[in-house]
Amino acid sequence: MRGLVAIILLLPGAALACALPPSVVMTLPTGYYMAGAAATVALTALLGSAKALPEMRGHRIWTRQVLLPVTVTSYASFLGFLALLLIGFFGSRDPMHNLMTLVFWTVIWVALPLASMLFGNLWRPINPWTAPVRITRTLLGRQGGVGLSRLGHLPAVAGYLGFGWFQIVSLSPDDPAVLAGAALVYWLVIFGLAVAEGEDWLEQGEFLTVYFGFVAKIAPFWLQVSGRRADLMAGFPGTQVLAMPPLGRSATAFVTLALAVLTFDGLRETFWWMGLIGVNPLEFPGRSAVMGINTLGLLATWALTAATILGALALGRRLGGASPGPVMLSFLAIAAGYHGAHYLVTLLTSGQFTLAALNDPFFRGDALLGLSAFYVSFGFMTDAASMTLIWNAQFAAILGAHLLAVILGLRLAGSAPRAAHLPVTALMVGYTVLGLWLLSSPTGA
Repeated sequence: MRGLVAIILLLPGAALACALPPSVVMTLPTGYYMAGAAATVALTALLGSAKALPEMRGHRIWTRQVLLPVTVTSYASFLGFLALLLIGFFGSRDPMHNLMTLVFWTVIWVALPLASMLFGNLWRPINPWTAPVRITRTLLGRQGGVGLSRLGHLPAVAGYLGFGWFQIVSLSPDDPAVLAGAALVYWLVIFGLAVAEGEDWLEQGEFLTVYFGFVAKIAPFWLQVSGRRADLMAGFPGTQVLAMPPLGRSATAFVTLALAVLTFDGLRETFWWMGLIGVNPLEFPGRSAVMGINTLGLLATWALTAATILGALALGRRLGGASPGPVMLSFLAIAAGYHGAHYLVTLLTSGQFTLAALNDPFFRGDALLGLSAFYVSFGFMTDAASMTLIWNAQFAAILGAHLLAVILGLRLAGSAPRAAHLPVTALMVGYTVLGLWLLSSPTGA
């Protein structure tokens, strides 16, 4: 029994450690962890034996004419991006007082994906490449591409891997000037490739576009736009996933990488990982001292994540003939739910700085958002009731993601025998158990 528990704990799962200040060590009650594991197993068993699953169809709520074409909203977003670059290069070097750092890490990377999981792909109308690429190709009279589409999602995989390394391993991802420089270089590279291949290439070649597109498939509300007509649709979470084609190899690599980046982002902060690499978590030597080992850790986590998922899918296919391509789509629910749980505390802490900076961007007493002056407070993190509420929200996100993934897996597998679901279901239980264990583990750094 102990050996089985050890194996489960070694499975890769989406990490849920929070972005806390370095001095904070969070230890959550392990009773919740054990109860959550038991509830996960029980509910999974009930879903697996149920003959009736929730109806998963989209229903039109209302129809409206599109007021602004994507070209207009995208170009406005591009201008906003240029403004953020200038603020990053020439504004305050304090990350908590510079809109470049605050808007990117809090709004774009945390709040926007969370909103997209509820209301559909909110990135599409504000994609800062769409309009510049469309306008440039029109001016150049360029049509067709250069064959980049044959690479599938591999460019997005490379971009996300570089982004994950920059966020987790590099020395100063929060430095406004460094972040602005990296963002500018990346924008220029993607712009050049998209001009050569066409704006549609962004949907499979640019990692932010791919990531937002994937997690938005979980949303219970979404827009279907055709020409100037927009239909607001509603349905059971994950309904859009059922309409997706099976993921190819490069798209599968992207999903496993997304899970691995979240996993290692939390794992690297735990006392367990620091003990493994010989670092005292209470005397953290700095990011430069662990760049090499953390780079290897990130790559190893991705390899282990991909191996376990693909292994479970292959075993399910051998047991009952279930095709791994469609079932792989069910892991989008886990990626979406774990993103929300992983970054919840970041939203509650850095979100305050972001709101204050947007209200008073020049720190001279302005109130552009109509908000009165307020102080950023982390006091809720020392309150047992507040932290219990946050923990319960994260727990609900983890368990909900797992259950939705099981439902989607059963739907996507179709008429395959029940035995074909067992390996993937067992792996999803392992994800949930490991996620809760990481959430309850002491963290530092």
